[in-house]
Amino acid sequence: MRACHLPESVFSLLFDAGVEVGVRLVQHPVIKAVAFTGSFAGGTALMKLAAARPEPIPCYSEMGSVNPVFVLPGGMNKRGGAIAAGLQTSFTLGAGQFCTKPGLVLVPKEDGTPAFMKELGDRVNSTPSQTLLTKAIADRYASAIKGRTSAADATVLAQGAKVEESNAATVQASLFVADYKDLLEHEELAQEIFGPTTLVAGYQDRKQLLAVAEKLEGHLTATLQADESDLVDYADLIDILTRKVGRLILNDYPTGVEVCHAMVHGGPFPATSDGRSTSVGTQAIFRFTRLVCFQSFPESALPDALKSSNPLGIMRLVDGDRTRKPSA
Repeated sequence: MRACHLPESVFSLLFDAGVEVGVRLVQHPVIKAVAFTGSFAGGTALMKLAAARPEPIPCYSEMGSVNPVFVLPGGMNKRGGAIAAGLQTSFTLGAGQFCTKPGLVLVPKEDGTPAFMKELGDRVNSTPSQTLLTKAIADRYASAIKGRTSAADATVLAQGAKVEESNAATVQASLFVADYKDLLEHEELAQEIFGPTTLVAGYQDRKQLLAVAEKLEGHLTATLQADESDLVDYADLIDILTRKVGRLILNDYPTGVEVCHAMVHGGPFPATSDGRSTSVGTQAIFRFTRLVCFQSFPESALPDALKSSNPLGIMRLVDGDRTRKPSA
């Protein structure tokens, strides 16, 4: 901060053993906006606190996402093995602790699908145990895996190396399989499990796939593994997904968020509290801005950013045109 000649208050770090510090910050009258990344329970709790203040303030909560991957027939038949390899890398990257981890994969019941499943299963079976951020997070992961394993609507297809140290925050990767009907009947299958796991569900035709897409809640990303003919045949799937997510990805993987002008790291509720914003990229700053209009002010009383001479030399919108030139 000093090297950039910025005020020291630009960066602050407050430690907390629980939630008390966070709660008091959100309720403090000096605070005018809140951004949060974490669980759905934590995000919604802060949203309620921000709304219940005498002066309500915006709360931009990013609360996780299952980030569905749609493998379409053309993509499966041409690149099934490569897609399987990429998926395994993506959902185990960082021990599956990325908010953009793919936690749900839809695959067609095609001739090439058994080979895809074998490749994916073999890679998961050979995945070493991984360490999560805390013991508490590892315990929640183990509990969620146990709950899904004991349910009749999902089956374990593969698991990584077993955890040897019972007291450590280490876990094993898990791959589950189900049918599209299970997704429609059991909403919990489309919920995020924080850690190295994903669920693969099969569909027989586009009608079934579109039914699953319509059923989805809001997510940060959705990925299409497809060829050019798929993009034509499944154009209505793309239309549905534009209403469900903040970022659509083609023939790539959702893990990894570039800080750039075009990035949208947000999505409809419950992925975030406000689907109009992004928490990564240059547009993220607008979460902490407020519009102010100066009408009929003399030049001498205007802020430098608004003076006709443009003494700051900044890009401005003048009569609808973007320019750095002084205005008349």
